[in-house]
Amino acid sequence: MNALLADLILIVHFGFVLFVVGGLALIWIGAAAGWAWVRNFWFRIAHLAAIVFVASEALLGIWCPLTLWEARLRGVEAEKSFIAQWIHHILFYDFPEWVFTIAYALFALFVAATWWWIRPKKRGA
Repeated sequence: MNALLADLILIVHFGFVLFVVGGLALIWIGAAAGWAWVRNFWFRIAHLAAIVFVASEALLGIWCPLTLWEARLRGVEAEKSFIAQWIHHILFYDFPEWVFTIAYALFALFVAATWWWIRPKKRGA
């Protein structure tokens, strides 16, 4: 049961990363293609809040709660399912912590700058 919950958390984590990274790509692609939904205020505020949360965790030296929950459920020697192994390889890299902190902060700044370059519609508009 713990392995199943750990896999579920990993999939949610992957979805969160996909929302942050893919969301930015879709904003730029959508702006060029004229997609109105990429200017939706609530989508944009959720996207900005997501990366600000990640960058803040990194800058404060706080581990992501999803990472901690998954690790606790798996235990040190726990085996991962096939899908979980591949998602894990995509999400986690063996670089020094400062590399991720800088990457998250720069990505957050780019998302914030995108707010001005590709403006969302006003609330209720």
